[in-house]
Amino acid sequence: MPNKALLTAAAAFIFSSPVMANDCKQPSVPDVPNGAEASLDIMISGQKAVKAFQADAQGYRGCLEAVLEDIKSTAEEGDKEAAAAFKAATDAYNASVAAEEKLASEFNSAIQAYKAANTN
Repeated sequence: MPNKALLTAAAAFIFSSPVMANDCKQPSVPDVPNGAEASLDIMISGQKAVKAFQADAQGYRGCLEAVLEDIKSTAEEGDKEAAAAFKAATDAYNASVAAEEKLASEFNSAIQAYKAANTN
């Protein structure tokens, strides 16, 4: 998962900038159940949490896309604050994609562990 301190700092910069004032809310990454020990109900609950996170992350990135579109031309014109905010929003977008990919991989591993532990 991306460094939470870095993401927090980037988000603080983005949302404190007057150029970037908006309502983008980064969703929290849910915990992945331990598939080797979890019950079926816990695995299903984990799957629902993953799907909800994915939907929220998609909405978050949509919000960031709107922000990026709003400041792109200002950043391209050489405004240093807008350029820094554009980079921070781009980094936040990419970190969101990476977090979603990592969560999906971890949950797939949990499913494999669950199946291995429950082969009877």
